[in-house]
Amino acid sequence: MDVFDDLLRGVHGQGAVFGRSALRPPWSLRFRSGRRRTDGAFLTLCIPMRGSAWIVPHEGEARRVSEGEAAVVQGPEPFTLTDDPNADRSAVRRDVYCLGDGEAGPGAEDGLDAQTVVLAAAYDVREQVPRRLLQALPAVLVVPDENEECAALRGYLETQLVCGRPGRQIVLDRLLDWLLVCTLRDWFDLPEAAPPRWYRALGDEVVGPALRAMHGDPAHAWTTASLAARGGTSRSTFAKRFTDVVGEGPMAYLTGWRMTLAADLLRRPEMTVAAVARRVGYADAFGFSAAFKRVQGVSPTAYRRSPVEEPEETVTPAG
Repeated sequence: MDVFDDLLRGVHGQGAVFGRSALRPPWSLRFRSGRRRTDGAFLTLCIPMRGSAWIVPHEGEARRVSEGEAAVVQGPEPFTLTDDPNADRSAVRRDVYCLGDGEAGPGAEDGLDAQTVVLAAAYDVREQVPRRLLQALPAVLVVPDENEECAALRGYLETQLVCGRPGRQIVLDRLLDWLLVCTLRDWFDLPEAAPPRWYRALGDEVVGPALRAMHGDPAHAWTTASLAARGGTSRSTFAKRFTDVVGEGPMAYLTGWRMTLAADLLRRPEMTVAAVARRVGYADAFGFSAAFKRVQGVSPTAYRRSPVEEPEETVTPAG
C-alpha cells in the first residue's frame, strides 16, 4: 500500500479550473474561496506558464513564483496574485471566485504579447483522510520544476484550456489533479518541508512496514504483537520505536486512522453507522461509537448531521 496515494486519493479538482489568465502590468487578481468552510481544506494551485507573479497571502510575507515553478496556497482565506507585491492591496482589479463546483472565474485574455500567463485551479477538499497530510502544509509553498515531464504537461494543459473538444473539462481536472499530487510530493521531499512524523516514519525499517499494513487493511484485528512481526522485531522493541518515531503508540495511531476513515464514510448517505463500524474494524456499533466520540469529539450520528460548509456572504467584485 502506497500511503501517499491513499491519503491524496480524495483530492480532486471537480471542475474548479479558472483557466488561463494572460496579464499585462499593472495587474492584480484576488482569489476568494466563495464559501465559509466549517470543515475540510481549500487549496489553489498556481502555475505561471510565462513570466512570474507574486502571491500575497491573507497573512504573512509575499512569495514569488516564476515560470517553471508551481505554488500551492491554502485557504479559505483570500489571497492576491499580482505583479507588484508592494502595491496597495485594496486596489485589486479583479476578483476570482473559486467555488469548487464547476463555476469558473473570469475568462482569459487572448493577448499573445502578454508578459505573464498563469494557470490556476482550486481544490475543495472535504474529506478528512487527505487532511492528515495537507494540514502539514504552510500557507504558501513554492516548488521548483526539475521534471521535464511536468514542463511538457503544462504546455498540454494550456492547449486544453483553449480547445473546445468534447470532454475538455474532465481532461483538465485529471491533468491538474496529477500536477497537484506531483507538486505536493516534490514539496515533502524538500529540506524546508515539515511533514508529519508518521510521514517520515514510512522510511523506517521497523515502523514503516507496520504503518503500511495499518493503512492497507485498517479493519484487520491488528495487535502490537502482529504489527511488530511486520517490522521483524519484538513487541516491546517495536512499541518503543513506534512511539519514539511517530509520537504516539501503535494502537493509538491505528484508532486515529480508523476514525479518520470513518468520518469520511459517515458522509456517505448509503452507509449506516453499523456498516461504517465494520469497515474500520469494529464488530458492533456501540464500541465504534464510543471510540469515534473519544477521537472526534461527537457521536457518529451527530457528526453525520453536522454541516460541512456554509455559503459565504455576497461580495461585490472589485474594479
